[in-house]
Amino acid sequence: MIPPKPQSRAENVSLWRYVRLFRRDILSAQPARLYRAWMAAFRTPFFQSYLVNQPELVRLLLKERPEDFPKSSRIAEGLRPLLGNSVFLTNGDTWERQRRIIDPAFEGGRIRETFPAMRAAAQCAARRFEEKQEQLVEVEAIASHAAADVIFRTLFSIPIEHDIARQVFEAFRQYQRSQPILNLGAFVPLPSWAPRLFRRDARSKARQIRSLIMTLTDQRQRELKTGSAPDDLATKIMTTPDPLTGQIFDLDEMVDQVAIFFLAGHETSASALAWALYLVAIYPEWQDRIAEEIERADGDHFEMMSQLSVTRDVFREALRLYPPVPMMVRECQKPERFRNRDIQRKSQMVISPWHVHRHERLWHAPDAFDPDRWKTENGQKCLRDAFIPFSAGPRVCPGAGFAMIEGPLLLAHLLRNTRVLPVENRTPVPVAHLTVRSEEGIYLQLTARER
Repeated sequence: MIPPKPQSRAENVSLWRYVRLFRRDILSAQPARLYRAWMAAFRTPFFQSYLVNQPELVRLLLKERPEDFPKSSRIAEGLRPLLGNSVFLTNGDTWERQRRIIDPAFEGGRIRETFPAMRAAAQCAARRFEEKQEQLVEVEAIASHAAADVIFRTLFSIPIEHDIARQVFEAFRQYQRSQPILNLGAFVPLPSWAPRLFRRDARSKARQIRSLIMTLTDQRQRELKTGSAPDDLATKIMTTPDPLTGQIFDLDEMVDQVAIFFLAGHETSASALAWALYLVAIYPEWQDRIAEEIERADGDHFEMMSQLSVTRDVFREALRLYPPVPMMVRECQKPERFRNRDIQRKSQMVISPWHVHRHERLWHAPDAFDPDRWKTENGQKCLRDAFIPFSAGPRVCPGAGFAMIEGPLLLAHLLRNTRVLPVENRTPVPVAHLTVRSEEGIYLQLTARER
């Protein structure tokens, strides 16, 4: 059985039809030939874009010359109301300053310090999962709840049941479903004064989320002044000065950063976790191996993660087949020549983890679910050259290490005492909202695991 993927569109459609498809779902808007192409061009009346799949070109854009290919402002058009001037959207000196302050919070030692909070969230998620045994459940919602609990516990030392945390979570769920990954400004150049034509409630939901985050951040600032602040990620980030200027984030800047931490640390992790649960439901031998592995794992300490190798490989395979962020866009700063093509300045360079991870000329059986592939020569080579769920190079997600602890930990705990089974005639269809989700949810049947 091959896990589901979107049906590719016909090769030749009008620009207007393509824009409509793209805004609804960027995955099914693409033609099937992109799973074999090293590079492809797309023209619009306003700009030229190129999809880049060749590993050497991806490496050049992301690792070797990232300063010549900064993040495209076209992506920011759709995300600015929620993320403001966060590290996800900025470039140049502003981005460098933000990373100098943020990166220390996600170093290896700091992740180890957050592990008890992560583990507590995983245990709570497992108990909630067990309470739903013998029921039909929608696991995207369950994964979102679990991942949000991890973020709030590690960032602000509060559980998901906290009133403000719960409100942020609920508002974000509504925002996620209403907001496409690209705004109309991604296709049509708009002057700064022109309205961005967001969906009706997207802007109001973004304001609501940011207001709630502002409340948490303002409260933490007061706790820092009185010496009562817990030693968590928010405290670390809010008290870390830029080593070059000595300045720290002000309140508005911190709200921007917390918004992207919640998006990157909750939304993306939830997407990968939900797809991992679906994949082990249709390949049940893997969930049995995960349950056995977590049962054997020694103790509650960070070192137990080294014993979850099967779980890590399953989660990594879910990230390969369903990368939460399916496309990244960079902007060419000067004329280039790639693969005998002349690339004009301001061209949009699209790097698609979705296509790179399923590329027919790179991976053995690219559409198949095979966690054992990571032990093969092909899998090891592709892990180095063609696996980019967290981007790569200087702009690699600062929370990549965090995510690779969080995801396997949650997956193992959820499956320890509970089995998941697929539901007939409820095959999920992946689409891209803010992340890769199922068009109508992922429904699974839960049962108690027999010992």
